[in-house]
Amino acid sequence: MNAFSGSMMVELEEQVSQLESWTDGRGLIVQGAAGTFCSGSDLNAVRAISNPQDGMKMCMFMQNALTRLLRLPLISVALVEGRALGGGAELTTACDFRLMAPGSVIQFVHRHMGLVPGWGGAARLVHIVGSQNSLKLLGGALKVDPDFGLQISLADGVLGGAEVEEGAATPLQQAENWLSHYTKGPAPVIQAVKKVVLSGRELPLTEALRIEKGVFGTVWGAPANLTALASKSKHK
Repeated sequence: MNAFSGSMMVELEEQVSQLESWTDGRGLIVQGAAGTFCSGSDLNAVRAISNPQDGMKMCMFMQNALTRLLRLPLISVALVEGRALGGGAELTTACDFRLMAPGSVIQFVHRHMGLVPGWGGAARLVHIVGSQNSLKLLGGALKVDPDFGLQISLADGVLGGAEVEEGAATPLQQAENWLSHYTKGPAPVIQAVKKVVLSGRELPLTEALRIEKGVFGTVWGAPANLTALASKSKHK
């Protein structure tokens, strides 16, 4: 069921650490195994740390890991097949985009467990779908299918739909084709795009402008810029 065990949480953090040093990266697809994205936390693991102290340690660890995932200088997409429940739903919000397969469901089931999201999922959800929709999704533990996901902008596309090119043999290939529209070009440029958008999303305007100026300085006169000027490729 792809449930988050303690070891899987550690493995996720380790993968994020590796991706932070991927200097040539442009895009990232997060996909679950065996046709299921993630069914949330492993209940046996949860029972083992059911005291408040251990729960807070787990909360802080996963908040850190998922915040770093979202802040990677890569354009990321969650490929949601099957179910993304609880912590799995929170994981989808730590990606820039979400593509849903037909029949898939995203559901913040925390209310059923007497909880609220603790891995940053609620804060990120508000940025994605707004406060009103977030209240509905969290307070009602609503099941979000692909159509509902598109309606509230939690989903950015549906595999096999108009938003995702058909003809690819597998869900992963469809996601790769979709993501390629936003990751074409030199890695430094794509990473710069992610950095300026991230600063605009997270920081006050004055600080975001300062960051944008600094990032602009890294690409102005850089090889990709000079090559584009030489080939007059502005309008291609």
